[in-house]
Amino acid sequence: MRQRVVRVALTTALVAVVLLATPLALVIRSSLYTAQRDALERAALAGAVHVSPDYATGDPVELPSPPRGGRLGLYDPRARLRAGDGPAAGDTAVRRALDGKPVRSGEDGQIVVTVPVSHAERVIGVVRASSPAGAVQRRVLAAWGVLLGVALVAVCVAVLVARRQARVLAAPLEDLSRHCEAVAEGDLSRRAEGSSIPEIDRVARTHNEMLDSLSELLRQERDFTGNASHQLRTPLAGLQLALEAGLDQDDTRALRPVVSEALATTQRLHRTVEELLRLSRPHGWALSAATRVPAHQVVRETAERWHGLLAREGRRLVSSADDVPTDVRVPGGPVSEVLGILLDNARVHGRGTVRIGTRDLGSALAFDVADEGSIDGDPARVFDRGHSGGGSGTGIGLALARDLAVSFGGRLSVTRADPATFVLLVPIGQDTEGGRTRRGEQGGEVGGKRQDGHEEQDRQYYGNGRDGDGSDGRDGGQDPAR
Repeated sequence: MRQRVVRVALTTALVAVVLLATPLALVIRSSLYTAQRDALERAALAGAVHVSPDYATGDPVELPSPPRGGRLGLYDPRARLRAGDGPAAGDTAVRRALDGKPVRSGEDGQIVVTVPVSHAERVIGVVRASSPAGAVQRRVLAAWGVLLGVALVAVCVAVLVARRQARVLAAPLEDLSRHCEAVAEGDLSRRAEGSSIPEIDRVARTHNEMLDSLSELLRQERDFTGNASHQLRTPLAGLQLALEAGLDQDDTRALRPVVSEALATTQRLHRTVEELLRLSRPHGWALSAATRVPAHQVVRETAERWHGLLAREGRRLVSSADDVPTDVRVPGGPVSEVLGILLDNARVHGRGTVRIGTRDLGSALAFDVADEGSIDGDPARVFDRGHSGGGSGTGIGLALARDLAVSFGGRLSVTRADPATFVLLVPIGQDTEGGRTRRGEQGGEVGGKRQDGHEEQDRQYYGNGRDGDGSDGRDGGQDPAR
């Protein structure tokens, strides 16, 4: 590109110089010749003034000095040289001047100007001034040499400016090309840098925006793959256990509960996949009113689904949604998925009794999930994708739960590290028969601020860190992988 810019600039400069210098050279030549003829004519007129009418009778004529390098002579009406310097016999210019008009001509390498001398309305002689044309030609060539030198300097300056401009133009494009090569090799973290050229900056910004969109799409694809594998693992294991239990049954009637459980698990798998697909799509947070179900129904179904899994490990699940009005509705699928992830996290990394509680905060509903274990390290980091404190987990579940909560306008956070307690805040929707679709007339907000005495309710519910039988939830510690 640099060479092309220089070639274009050089061609443009040469065309401009030729178009400008050619007529200028012709003007210089014409001007120098015209100036020389004017000088000769002035000398001839000055000589004509000194010619007396009596010069033919022998009165001497004193002609002025001729121009430098030239000659000045007086010719009589017979075209014979009578005074000064010049050819002995008058040439064509002298004979033409005898007709009473000045003559300018060039003959035999000479520039000749003749001026008639008149007396009593009669031409009595001719003054002839001449100079070699070569002297003028040398001045013309000298002027042309200066013009050529100026033209060469102009072309050189144009080339230098073109080289600098080519470097300025090519450097950002070369950087952008190297950046594109790095991206083509798989480095999607690279971003094109800006330059001082607005057009190239626009290309770089558009390229960076394209990379951001592409990176986001790839991230969503990777997250969907990880989320799907994480979320489908437990339901598939349950489905496998149900089918294996069915194989052990000899009585056909005993197979019906097994098939029903397998069908329910399959339906849950279908809902899980739908939620993950919704989360992976652009604007996947959009939820219709049809997706909202009563909050107590979500808690009940979640408890029924996880009670058996925890019971197989000798653990107890306690749930309560008695204080939630029946008209309180929440996004059923996403909330169920988040609660499932929290319960699976408590099953794998926690210990002791697992509790699900609900609190009506007015404009939001709080779902509390707690167990008797503890969280080591910074509680905020448990939501980082890929972070697993003890290395026994994938670091996907809690990050997915947080994304699901954000997708419907909620919020997931850790309220206590010991005992480990998570709270899911969900904006509350109601039946529209009463003319309201959102509750917000009293205290509480989605941001997690507790008002109207909810702090006291928390203390009563958790019993200052002890469960209902008075045992301390810290006994035995917990898997640090949380």
